[in-house]
Amino acid sequence: MIFKKLSFLLCSFLIVHFVAAQSAPSIKTSIEKNKILLGEPILLVVEVGMPEQSKSSFAMPDSIAHFEFLEDPIFDSTNTNGVVILKGRYKIASFDSGHWVIPSYYLTEKVKSEPIAVDVIFSDFDPQQPYHDIKDVEEIKPPKKKTTWWWYAIAGTLVLALVLLYLLRKKKQQPITAIPATTINPFEEAMKALQQLEESKPDAKLYYSKLIGIFRLYVYKKKGILSLQKTTDDLIIQLSKSGLEKEQFDKLSQVLRLSDFVKFAKYIPTQEDNTNSIVEIRNAITAIEKTGR
Repeated sequence: MIFKKLSFLLCSFLIVHFVAAQSAPSIKTSIEKNKILLGEPILLVVEVGMPEQSKSSFAMPDSIAHFEFLEDPIFDSTNTNGVVILKGRYKIASFDSGHWVIPSYYLTEKVKSEPIAVDVIFSDFDPQQPYHDIKDVEEIKPPKKKTTWWWYAIAGTLVLALVLLYLLRKKKQQPITAIPATTINPFEEAMKALQQLEESKPDAKLYYSKLIGIFRLYVYKKKGILSLQKTTDDLIIQLSKSGLEKEQFDKLSQVLRLSDFVKFAKYIPTQEDNTNSIVEIRNAITAIEKTGR
């Protein structure tokens, strides 16, 4: 009888201790991996647990240094045995290479999440190799059949007849004043090409290939930079001396790097990415044009 009473008291104590532990406030964060490529998306999860009657409050993060939110975060909550669990899921990416830390988030003075270190790196490549842009698949034409000698004879006769006819008509014709051909400057050519690209709406790889091609051609014609042969990083270094303001130069650099990720199938852009990219390219061309250098 005494043993049963002791067992009952011990079980009651353990249950009360377990419930108290479960209802204690908690906060934790987690990510998929701690080493990512520049621009590679990862999922960050912030989980907060609070007793139902708790007076504590927590504001989910709306920004993280060196990281960008790729989509609107998804929030959900559950209530289990008087404990409210709040979860926030963030799809984030970083366009700044380096060793960064997702900071601790505080629920109370004593309850906080652990900081998470993330290394953002470039993909492996050999900078000594020449830059080759992505090209469309070309159809291989079937080999031509051998032409017999009499085809050459007919062609030669026809060419001779056309030359004689041209010379006879030239003597009879009056000299015609040549009309100067209209030319289009690089800025107008680039703006027209951007408008056509915006209206055609091709697939993502072709869209960014044409978008960056328009910018590279304009820079070559306007600044004399051999931009068509340079890698993206080399071109960015050259453009740092173009007179662009820092904020505009940073946005242009992000678009140039983003195009590489899209062309090498490492990132699928959203419609917002496409719109922002063509706007930043158009703004950069306009700014370079205004410098007059």
